[in-house]
Amino acid sequence: MKKIKVCPNEYEHACWAKGQLVLGIDEAGRGPLAGPLCTAGVIFEPGYENPDIYDSKAISEKKRDFLYDQIMEDALAFEIIVVSPEEIDRLNIYRADKEAMRRIAEDLQSDIVLTDAMPLSLDRECISLIKGDQKSVSIAAGSILAKVTRDRIMEEYDRMYPEYGFARHKGYPTKAHLEAIDRYGITPIHRRSFGPVSVKQQSLDLFADDTE
Repeated sequence: MKKIKVCPNEYEHACWAKGQLVLGIDEAGRGPLAGPLCTAGVIFEPGYENPDIYDSKAISEKKRDFLYDQIMEDALAFEIIVVSPEEIDRLNIYRADKEAMRRIAEDLQSDIVLTDAMPLSLDRECISLIKGDQKSVSIAAGSILAKVTRDRIMEEYDRMYPEYGFARHKGYPTKAHLEAIDRYGITPIHRRSFGPVSVKQQSLDLFADDTE
């Protein structure tokens, strides 16, 4: 029998016992070569439990889609920020993610902020948890909102650029994606500061210089 993974929520319970609200924040899409970064934050009422909410990468797409709607219905507050490839290239992926998390923390008022391995300087306590989406229901919920949002965006992009296979690999650097970049070039949704895309852009720039 497969063991069901459940967030222990020790950080939430400690805060909830004091009547404090907890904001959990996570992101999806730091590693892809194309598409946006999506960052999401969730606040649940003290004592909230849902054993199905866990690290979005560890549950099925069907379950994520179901939980996406349930989280939005159950949450006291939530926010999702979509960061464009242009903004990622301008700031770099780490700073873009940190800025999105900071904005969510400023927008959603809570007593404590929990993040998935991202330290933030705020006007209240922020706890950065390694593998936070496996330790906190609030962070896990944020990871689900972020991933479902991003996956749906990439499915839309797949209809715009069907030759790249975005619905399958979601912009991550798979062999098929790298071969598509080599064959078809770079799209407007590619992150030009990321290695393989940057190399391709440089080769295109050199070719353009040679033909002038």
